[in-house]
Amino acid sequence: MSNAKAVSDASFDADVLKSEKTILVDFWAEWCGPCRAVAPILDQIADEHGDKIEIVKLNVDDNPQTAMKYQITSIPALKVYQGGEVVKTIIGAKPKAALEADLAAFI
Repeated sequence: MSNAKAVSDASFDADVLKSEKTILVDFWAEWCGPCRAVAPILDQIADEHGDKIEIVKLNVDDNPQTAMKYQITSIPALKVYQGGEVVKTIIGAKPKAALEADLAAFI
């Protein structure tokens, strides 16, 4: 299982929106194959770039309020937050090189 921190509806405000760090939220679900495929890639990115971006996971089945608020209709959905605002959205599983290219501005 991923070593990324799990966030919830209850902790999202404090853990993501009020964080001074750049946060990537992985919106995922247990039953989602592409979500499981991208998890180890996100772990590698977290290990290599953890000083610049923090990666957290939000299970959309367990936390429907936050998923609805950010209009998550397709997973995996990766959203980058800075200063409480979404600054980048990536939908779907991608190879590591493609994810790193999408996240180049933050890592």
